[in-house]
Amino acid sequence: MDDKETLRVGAAVRRRRRALSLTLAAVAARSGLSVPFLSQIENERARPSTRSLERVADALETTAVELLYAADSTRTVDVVRAGDTSGVAGVRPLVRGEHQMHADEFTGEHDAGRELVLRNDALLYVADGAAQVEAEGRAYRLERGDTLYLSGGVRHRWRATGPATRILVVAVAEHLGTAPHDG
Repeated sequence: MDDKETLRVGAAVRRRRRALSLTLAAVAARSGLSVPFLSQIENERARPSTRSLERVADALETTAVELLYAADSTRTVDVVRAGDTSGVAGVRPLVRGEHQMHADEFTGEHDAGRELVLRNDALLYVADGAAQVEAEGRAYRLERGDTLYLSGGVRHRWRATGPATRILVVAVAEHLGTAPHDG
């Protein structure tokens, strides 16, 4: 393995651990490695040896090869062009694939229609036009350039108020856990 691969495997290890809803302590117990060392791997401050990576992979019910493959996807560079219309009418994904962040651009008059509760934190940014937002029983009017931050679990609904409205919604991906940071 080269240094770049081993340094970037930390994000893949963290994603896999969280997908299994395991704590660092649980992975440490399964792998025989220490919690501080696992934390350093996840935070890309330590490079695991091949043997250590195999032990981590076993603890995460996968293989070292799969972790390296997943690490490769963390080095993604992807351009989404303005004319890309791969989303549904009025909604354009700004980030493709499964990553730690999810982002969409909503154009025109849009009304979510129902109350939403996102698992993780989100940011709504009004690039053009205006929006009406209800969050936890309070109403907010957002104008061009305004942002609204919502922590995970906040009940909300929003609607764009005109055909020229453009809203960006950026959120922590749903597949990431909301457990307190443990490493």
